Amino acid sequence: MSDWKPKRFWKLATVAERDGSFAVELDGRPVRTPAKTLLTLPTRPMAEAVAAEWDAQEKEVDPRTMPFTRSANAAIDKVRVQHAEVADLLAAYGDSDLLCYRAVHPAELVARQSQIWDPALDWACVTFGVRLITVSGLMHQPQPESVQTQLSAQVHCLSDFQLAAFHDLVSLSGSLVLGFAAALDWRDPDEIWRISRLDELWQEEQWGPDEEAQALAELKRQAFLHAKRFFDLSS
Repeated sequence: MSDWKPKRFWKLATVAERDGSFAVELDGRPVRTPAKTLLTLPTRPMAEAVAAEWDAQEKEVDPRTMPFTRSANAAIDKVRVQHAEVADLLAAYGDSDLLCYRAVHPAELVARQSQIWDPALDWACVTFGVRLITVSGLMHQPQPESVQTQLSAQVHCLSDFQLAAFHDLVSLSGSLVLGFAAALDWRDPDEIWRISRLDELWQEEQWGPDEEAQALAELKRQAFLHAKRFFDLSS
C-alpha cells in the first residue's frame, strides 16, 4: 500500500477566480489540500504555476514534481493555522544569525567573512534600522531586545503564503537577514545562497569537494531558489 500513487483522472487543469483569489480546477472540480481545504491562491501567476504542475502529471501523480502545489498546501494547512507561531520561530533566527558568528582563525577566513557578510548586515541596518552585533567564536551573544522586536515585527507582517516561502529562505540559509535579503531582492538569490555557504565553500577550498555533500547542497540550493520564486508569486 505504501507504493500506491493516485492516478490522473482529469483532462485539463484550469484557473478560476473566486472572490479575489484564484482556485485550480481539474475538469471543473476544485483542487483541495491534504487537509481538505479549498486550494485558493493569492495571485493568478501562482495559480497558473500550480495548474501547470497538475497538467504536467501523466499517468500517476508525483508530488515530488509539484513544488508550487506543495508550498501552497503548506501555506494553507500549516502556516495559516499557526501564523504567529511560525513567525516567532523564524524571527528567533535573528538572535543567533549565521552572519553574526565569525571565525577566530585563520585570518584569511576572518577577512572573507567580513568582506562578504558585512554588506548584508549593512543592508539590514539601512532597510530595517537595526544593527546586529557580531562576535568571534560560537558562544551565543543575544541581540539587543530592540533589534529582535523590530525584526520580529517585520516577519509577522508577512502573509501566510509569503511566510511559507520565507520559512525555507531562512531555515535553508540559517540566516534571518539573508532570508529577508532574498525576499526583498537585495541581490540575486543564487548569490545570496552562495553567501550563506561561505564556510562550506571555504572548507571545500582547503580539503577538496565531497560529492555527497555537494549533492545535498544542490538540493538545498534548488529548494532555496524555489522558495524565492514562490515568495515572488505571493503578491
